[in-house]
Amino acid sequence: MFGKVLIANRGEIALRIQRACREMGIKTVVVHSEADREAKYVKLADESVCIGPAPSSQSYLNVPAIISAAEVTDAEAIHPGYGFLSENADFAERIESSGFVFIGPRAETIRLMGDKVSAKDAMKVAGVPCVPGSEGELPEDPKEIIRTAKAIGYPVIIKAAGGGGGRGMRVVNTEAALINAVTLTRSEALSFFGNPAVYMEKYLENPRHVEIQVLADSFRNAVYLGERDCSMQRRHQKILEEAPAPGIAPRHIARIGERCAEACRKINYRGAGTFEFLYENGEFYFIEMNTRIQVEHPVTEMITGVDLVQEQIRIAAGEKLSFRQRDLNFRGHAIECRINAEDPFTFVPFPGKITAYHPPGGPGIRVDSHIYQGYTVPQHYDSMVAKLIAYGDTRDQAIRRMRIALSEMSIDGIKTNIALHQELMYDAGFIKGGMNIHYLEKRLAARNEVKRDD
Repeated sequence: MFGKVLIANRGEIALRIQRACREMGIKTVVVHSEADREAKYVKLADESVCIGPAPSSQSYLNVPAIISAAEVTDAEAIHPGYGFLSENADFAERIESSGFVFIGPRAETIRLMGDKVSAKDAMKVAGVPCVPGSEGELPEDPKEIIRTAKAIGYPVIIKAAGGGGGRGMRVVNTEAALINAVTLTRSEALSFFGNPAVYMEKYLENPRHVEIQVLADSFRNAVYLGERDCSMQRRHQKILEEAPAPGIAPRHIARIGERCAEACRKINYRGAGTFEFLYENGEFYFIEMNTRIQVEHPVTEMITGVDLVQEQIRIAAGEKLSFRQRDLNFRGHAIECRINAEDPFTFVPFPGKITAYHPPGGPGIRVDSHIYQGYTVPQHYDSMVAKLIAYGDTRDQAIRRMRIALSEMSIDGIKTNIALHQELMYDAGFIKGGMNIHYLEKRLAARNEVKRDD
């Protein structure tokens, strides 16, 4: 096992990894920007290294500075968390070639799954169902593009091959708008991701966003740890997540889960990963794989009892998975609300100093957060300040516990989206469960309409 791990991230995930390491008896090195000098995880680390000024391009994305920090502190492995460099194959490669262990998949696997076209091709070979679409990257020939769209059937969606985070995608309803949409998306793809390649898929009108969590070791052992429903989204960004997904029979999850585990064996996957699907009319359609730990991993931990971050570390250290599929038991229900420093309904970021902070508690409540009273939320990074997780024996109990927790949670000095989550916990559609990915967007639009009428 590693003696010392460097955490190449910030915020709540840096603290989460630190806690996992401390429990395992592993010393931690935290790298931080000048803006994060006063962060809780920096104060709690065995060692900390400032790697640059506030902008992430000069700090958390500064590969030479992170490698240097690992060298001067004698760290053995580097955990990338999520976001920043976590799915950067060149970073993973650089770490390994510098003599450290990257806590995550091999660089070639990250590269394979990072390109949406090659990822889909790999999944088709592995028997994972995919959304009907173009055979790889769209050609330059407009006639060929029109033929492809006709064969798939409108509406279609044009997506950047190197895309992510909800950027570089465009829905097309008619042939007349097709070529212009492809041209615009190519231009966006080049600007955002440095790769102009785009592909086409059937646009599903009523899908849910359901994902399968996997773990795989270096010995081709792989398991799936159930599913998460992440359909409550705004502009392709998740707001809350839950596990298991309401209304999907366990046998359907088992079938798709086994296929995902088999796909891991086929591509020689290593570490934690997530297969993301659109789910419509009882069918799963693969959209992408995230080759890292996810923001929403706690809901899976709550229903399985597995510490996913510790498992990542053990796998990276060369250990075999300590359990098999048959050893996993899925119990109860968990919901996670992402608490962001932003206006709850306009979503304008609201950084600033927290003047008072009271986290909730009680049975089944977990708070993953790096904030404290007196902490200043910097303006330079993602606005998430906490993850509030509620667990219950049933979904109804998890919702009731979440309502109580949200009513207890108090963060003063900044605006947060707690009020939005409170509304959602009483929303008839959410309580019913099984809403599609457009539900929240439409609900917010209707709310704003009512406001304007007032």
